[in-house]
Amino acid sequence: MASVPYPFTAVVGMDDMRLSLLLNAVQPGIGGVLVRGEKGTAKSTIVRGLTALLPAIDVVPGCRFSCAPQSPDLECPDGPHEPGASVSRPTRLVELPVGASEDRLVGALDIERALAEGVKSFEPGLLADAHRGILYVDEVNLLHDHLIDLLLDAAAMGASYVEREGVSVRHAARFLLVGTMNPEEGELRPQLLDRFGLTVEVSASRDPEQRVEVVRRRLAYDDAPAAFAARWADEEQALRERIAAARALLPSVVLGDGALRQIAATCAAFEVDGMRADIVMARTATALAAWAGRAEVTTDDVRQAALLALPHRRRRNPFDAPGLDEDKLDETLEEFAPQEQPGEQPRGREHEEGEGGDPGPDDGPGGPGGGGGQPPQDGPPPAAPETSDAPEGHTTSEAPGDPEVPEVPAQPRPKEGVGAGEQRAVSAGEPFRTKVLTVPGLGEGASGRRSRARTEQGRTTGARQPQGPLTKVHLPATLLAAAPHQRARGRSGRGLVVRRHDLRQATREGREGNLVLFAVDASGSMAARQRMSAVKGAVLSLLLDAYQRRDKVGLITFRGTEAELVLPPTSSVDTAASRLESLPTGGRTPLAAGLLKAHEVLRVERLRDPARRPLLVVVTDGRATSGGRAGGGSGADAMALVRRAAGLHAADGVASVVVDCEAGPVRLGLAARLAADLGGRAVALDELRAEAIAGLVKDAREDLKKEADTAGRVA
Repeated sequence: MASVPYPFTAVVGMDDMRLSLLLNAVQPGIGGVLVRGEKGTAKSTIVRGLTALLPAIDVVPGCRFSCAPQSPDLECPDGPHEPGASVSRPTRLVELPVGASEDRLVGALDIERALAEGVKSFEPGLLADAHRGILYVDEVNLLHDHLIDLLLDAAAMGASYVEREGVSVRHAARFLLVGTMNPEEGELRPQLLDRFGLTVEVSASRDPEQRVEVVRRRLAYDDAPAAFAARWADEEQALRERIAAARALLPSVVLGDGALRQIAATCAAFEVDGMRADIVMARTATALAAWAGRAEVTTDDVRQAALLALPHRRRRNPFDAPGLDEDKLDETLEEFAPQEQPGEQPRGREHEEGEGGDPGPDDGPGGPGGGGGQPPQDGPPPAAPETSDAPEGHTTSEAPGDPEVPEVPAQPRPKEGVGAGEQRAVSAGEPFRTKVLTVPGLGEGASGRRSRARTEQGRTTGARQPQGPLTKVHLPATLLAAAPHQRARGRSGRGLVVRRHDLRQATREGREGNLVLFAVDASGSMAARQRMSAVKGAVLSLLLDAYQRRDKVGLITFRGTEAELVLPPTSSVDTAASRLESLPTGGRTPLAAGLLKAHEVLRVERLRDPARRPLLVVVTDGRATSGGRAGGGSGADAMALVRRAAGLHAADGVASVVVDCEAGPVRLGLAARLAADLGGRAVALDELRAEAIAGLVKDAREDLKKEADTAGRVA
């Protein structure tokens, strides 16, 4: 990577993302930005470019926690600080890797020294490094949940707390939080989405002229980074000055009662939970006014704030489509518009595209930091769209930091030649709460909520000698290991003498996420009895359950003469749901092909992630009417192939569940036989509901009560 960052003002398009970052630079209280988008859309490049625009900060010399000399943290672990002395350094960009541990994020106590010497020694983590700077988390949706909780708690409180074995450390941690994610790799929980102040959706431009400009600038930067950056130095300086001017103006911006009523009415109209959205909208609208050089918040500011602060707060489950109904937004703003706002008009639908970053009508070339006479897209694009010569329409860019051209995910297409009787896709039934399906045994996979596993978080189940750095000390076991040696160690009256080999690591048990691979029968036998809607509803319910339990999911369908991997294993359950919705049905039943395809997928995934244990869920009535890819063979031959394919899964020890979709007065019990061959268990489609299990338990309790009452009367 070149030592000279790609200039922020040289990025083509990406107006909403750049505006959101600049607003957070002006008003850090907004709470950061979550950027959702496909790969190769300049997400990382823009964040790194923003760092160069922020002013240098003064810090206390030698302080590892970047305390400000004017107001040092009174509880700083490196304090107390002497007043007066200061040094200046650039604003930091701290990147949190996906594989970071809790100790790396929040810091670590030297537990060995604390126990053996009574010395409280603390090594700061990334939260301390990011104080008064930018903390950038690429692929934030792939972080473990407990790390995201710690990260967002620190961002909300402005401080980080580390407490272990009775030793407590607290330090300031105020930073601009920027997270990026590819939705195809999984969603964040709604509770975590709400903690990000703003969110933006980005995608690469489909306009050839814009793509040409992206490539041209990227090649020029790669050839001579310093010379390329020098070409944009004036625009960078203008934007730097504008940030400083907006920060200075921010305290004097007036947020009137009329604007506050519009904010409250908008949040109520879109039924967002809690009050965080109202507060974030108010801060964002104020920052928009300061960015535009105005001293009062307008309706236009409130509208733009809503488009940035509300879409991600309306998602209550992973199948909800993101976005905001702009017609409804305009109606709400008009209904609650202040009585007197001369010269201001609410923005309409004509502003949907091409001006996504324009913060207001007062912002032009003559405004603070205006970009008149700049090269194309070189000034602060949200503030001065008139300086851009880009074509109208969607103005997102290809990533200057990553020349990879994104591809549109391929949608599943109906197979040709799968046999007669193919039917159109039917809609899924209403999802419901399912019974818990687990993998037996004790795993060691990624943190989740499905199966039992040894984890870093959870209840303590025992102790062992540490293998590597000691993180969670088991104090009773450590004392028991040290106690027999006290006389030999010359123990004095001051306390127990503990050596390094006495220390014991606590073993903990929690829950892990699994790979749930669905193999769904989409043949004519499933559709003929109008069961596919119920089957899709059941699979949709299991997908929702997988989302809540932090699983990866994959989807295989089989019909006609072959099986198809509709969705490779991913954390994006909403993608699986969309593929399921468009699933056509019809043709013969190649059950053996479906099982063999599942075996191959699990074999590959076992190589990629050996610690993640699989759960195979086969949704079928158990019939097999096609004997492999050739489609030949009798029914007996087809069933023999099924038994052999099932035996492969049983030999690998794969946990399996067969959802029995057989219906009608006469049932063959083929799904139960398949479950036995897989070494798993069968669950009837109607029994998949958690409510059904609860009803069976209730009926059993009532029967026992009646028997007890009868026995009492006889006695």
